[in-house]
Amino acid sequence: MPSKIKSSLAALLAAVVLSGALAACNTVEGVGKDLKSAGKKIEDVAKDDDK
Repeated sequence: MPSKIKSSLAALLAAVVLSGALAACNTVEGVGKDLKSAGKKIEDVAKDDDK
């Protein structure tokens, strides 16, 4: 396989891996925000029960 094709395939593979990693970071961040929000609501309900 010519080196030009190899370098193009390597660049494409790197771009795919990088985009997948960035998407995963967004997903993990979103889940973290959701869990934080749910924890806050549980905390608020617990505070209301104490009164």
